Amino acid sequence: MTRGRGRRVGLTGGIGSGKSAVAGLLAELGATVVDADALAREVVAPGSDGLAAVVAEFGPGVLADDGSLDRVAMAQRVFADPEARRRLESIIHPRVRRRAAELEAAARAADPAAVVVHDVPLLVETNQQAGYDVVLVVDAPVDVAVQRLVEQRGMTADEARGRMAAQADRTARVAAADVVIDNSGTLDDLARRVRQVWDEHLAC
Repeated sequence: MTRGRGRRVGLTGGIGSGKSAVAGLLAELGATVVDADALAREVVAPGSDGLAAVVAEFGPGVLADDGSLDRVAMAQRVFADPEARRRLESIIHPRVRRRAAELEAAARAADPAAVVVHDVPLLVETNQQAGYDVVLVVDAPVDVAVQRLVEQRGMTADEARGRMAAQADRTARVAAADVVIDNSGTLDDLARRVRQVWDEHLAC
């Protein structure tokens, strides 16, 4: 893990861990946050070459009535079909990475000392951890994460556990971390921990 400002940070965590809350706190502290989920939506927006490639691969049945990608239909198509998911990822992931690199370059052009945080849900699953100066993993006990998903996203407990099972397991994510951010407590607890991480690992 390198020291000094201007570093490239990978942020990840399992569903329900509170990764988005951490990204928001880091942005408040001055980081430039590049959100891979937001970019995944951007690169298949109506009129994009990414959407055209998805339709060419999977057919017009993946489009909603307004011409946008029908995310529910697409998810149903690929969730239980690993080969279809790989085909979709081969379209989306390279475009997301190119766009993320553009945003990082723009941030560094504006401020060479910028701390650029890449919020990547599947960072460990796609084996990208070596590409960052610091890897932050947001971690919460499984029962806590399930409760959040039930309360905040309206999932059933079984649905929440199913989504978790499709990701890297908790042990694998923690093993990939340079720094683990525990989010088993309150939002105030989380804010204090993120501030500590910022002071000790990112802004020094």
